[in-house]
Amino acid sequence: MRQALEHFLLGKAFRTFIIAVIVFNAIILGMETSETLMDRFGPMILMLDTICLSIFVIEIILKLFAMDRRFFKDGWNIFDFAIVAVALMPATQGLSVLRALRILRVLKLITAVPSLKRVVEGLFKALPGMASVFGLMTLIFYIGAVMATKLFGAGCAICTPEQAANFDEWFGTLGRSGYSLFQIMTLESWSMGIVRPVMEVYPHAWAFFVPFILITTFAVVNLVVGLVVNSMQEASEVETTEATDAYRDEVLERLKAIEARLGDK
Repeated sequence: MRQALEHFLLGKAFRTFIIAVIVFNAIILGMETSETLMDRFGPMILMLDTICLSIFVIEIILKLFAMDRRFFKDGWNIFDFAIVAVALMPATQGLSVLRALRILRVLKLITAVPSLKRVVEGLFKALPGMASVFGLMTLIFYIGAVMATKLFGAGCAICTPEQAANFDEWFGTLGRSGYSLFQIMTLESWSMGIVRPVMEVYPHAWAFFVPFILITTFAVVNLVVGLVVNSMQEASEVETTEATDAYRDEVLERLKAIEARLGDK
């Protein structure tokens, strides 16, 4: 009985149903943010939200019954369990923030849609390599922030106090310089907003900013993208291999059953 129930819970039909409930629940949670809709249809919206949560709870209970201890050996099952547990916590005055966390139920789509699961698995597998890249990025930002503060901020050693005060908001301290460099790395108003005004006072400032952008935006950031893509490809290959192995085992079992029947005859 448990095997049949587990097969049903992991089947395509039930997964499609859960996906539909998740999407519907996401729409309901969005409707709860509208005062107009809540004034007119508040009780019905809350009732539908409760029904969706009940379906998620029933899903967890059925999986616990069908899989027993194996349920907690799968990290995705624990992820689902945690999301539903948060949704069940009472939104009292002290825990009113939990009402906002109910939207986390939408994250159940990750476990229900295999393609989304592959993306997340690839991201997590890329974390060790990304840590090294982020370490390199931190080192570059620290060096850049110190240089920018010395060159363009209050600590400028080659300019007058009036010139140093011009860009104190952007490069006055190490923290301000780091934030300004982060803005420059994201290419958000970097030219007209920061670099060109600085170049009006320091004409040769491009010699600092252009290499910084080339190193961070076009080199280091692309390393992160490459790591994630590579990890996602590896995760997809592993999943394909597992599916092929499962299909092969199923075919072998069927051949053995046919061979046994022929032997009996």
